[in-house]
Amino acid sequence: MQTEPSPGNLPAREHLPAGNAGTPVLDVVIPVYNEEKDLQPCVLRLHEHLSRTFPYAFRITVADNASTDTTPLVAARLAAELPEVRSFRLEQKGRGRALRTVWSASDAPVLAYMDVDLSTDLNALLPLVAPLISGHSDLAIGSRLARSSRVVRGAKREFISRTYNLILRGSLQARFSDAQCGFKAIRRDVAQVLLPLVEDTGWFFDTEMLVLAERAGLRIHEVPVDWVDDPDSTVHIVKTATDDLKGVWRVGRALATGSLALDRLARPFGDDPRDREISGVPKGLARQLVGFCVVGALSTLFYLVLYSGFRTFSGSQIANALALLVSAVANTAANRRLTFGVRGKGGAVRHQAQGLVVFGIGLALTSGSLAALNAATTEPAHATELAVLIVANLAATVLRFLLFRAWVFPDRHDTSPSTVVASHTPAMPTAPPTVPTGPASPVYATAPRSPYGSQSAYGPQSRYGTANTSGSYGTADVPHDHQTWGDSTMQMQPVRPNDHGHDPRNGNGNGNAR
Repeated sequence: MQTEPSPGNLPAREHLPAGNAGTPVLDVVIPVYNEEKDLQPCVLRLHEHLSRTFPYAFRITVADNASTDTTPLVAARLAAELPEVRSFRLEQKGRGRALRTVWSASDAPVLAYMDVDLSTDLNALLPLVAPLISGHSDLAIGSRLARSSRVVRGAKREFISRTYNLILRGSLQARFSDAQCGFKAIRRDVAQVLLPLVEDTGWFFDTEMLVLAERAGLRIHEVPVDWVDDPDSTVHIVKTATDDLKGVWRVGRALATGSLALDRLARPFGDDPRDREISGVPKGLARQLVGFCVVGALSTLFYLVLYSGFRTFSGSQIANALALLVSAVANTAANRRLTFGVRGKGGAVRHQAQGLVVFGIGLALTSGSLAALNAATTEPAHATELAVLIVANLAATVLRFLLFRAWVFPDRHDTSPSTVVASHTPAMPTAPPTVPTGPASPVYATAPRSPYGSQSAYGPQSRYGTANTSGSYGTADVPHDHQTWGDSTMQMQPVRPNDHGHDPRNGNGNGNAR
């Protein structure tokens, strides 16, 4: 079990090359639902701004969330008139669903989105994506709550926004300032690994993505923006707030239990050759000592409380054994997660079994100390028993740390090279990738060639293959969607999460993704 941050699936960040003008560097997604009135002015204004100010090739993608008015016709007309505009149709609502689907299929190395009302001043777009193009950051967000931001909106929305961000800071320890601003960007290589971990398909999608990215140690760049509230917004504030609070609870529980494979998102230090020549770097001993001492102190208090409770109806040896057993299980679990950084359920049973062996050694020390005390004094005072147990536990604690570090949670490095899941400038394939299928292989389906570049579609067993939605990570589903590019229609689906076997995202269909 690797206890230090692993290389994960992400390569070192690099500055995107200035060549390959045929492939868009930036893909801006505009999710819409019944926006027949505002869509055309929005797209024309954004297209004019990018054509005039953006130094790279770009694409604008309209993601239609099952609109029931003429929005699809407007989007198709814009795609026919402007070569940089594409339209995408989904048969189910959900902003998060639209962003995940389009971002997963796009070949642009930088992916962004903005609201159709264009409340955010477009002059912030280049500062938003520049850190991603340069390789400095992994994600970028616009912030209406920064000190230098200029915002025009009502007191009600201001109060709700600030309260929501305070909740995120207090419950999920979020450090970004504005989770709800509809003005964000992400690098494609990060999105391909991060998006399968994001479960929400609605408005909480942004927050969940940012929280997981921040917890995984990814770099989030914030841009102060000028923002004017849209008085005609169709967002249902109460329902959105309720869904967001449910999402906060779900994500907080998942982080607390360590059920998310956030180590897949770890990056190396950088591309500086000096980073590779450094040897003998400490493996976090100081941090582990601090964490172990904190856990140990809390475990000792828990143990003493248990011992005092068990002592009321049993002898000192039985009370000591029971209290030490219960506290040892809690101590192993806490040290596994907090001190040595082991996440997920893999190896948890083995770690608890090894922890019980360490518990046996501690039991021998404390029981021997009690036996020696009882031999020296016929009826020792309760305070004397506690003092002896504290000294014995201190000795057992030192031994426990050494055994945990060297035996239970050793630092084991994976010598196999890390897998790069996405290149910055993917080549346009001449034919769709073919993935072998059969009884012994994962269920994949071959999709037609996408104008977005290399892409794979998964069959009915994909997480996004049915209309069901589950409340646990790794099982949320969205329907089969169809995308319209001018006159052509094709079936497209996003990447499959938590796939540890064959992954077509690696280019040849045979790479391993952890």
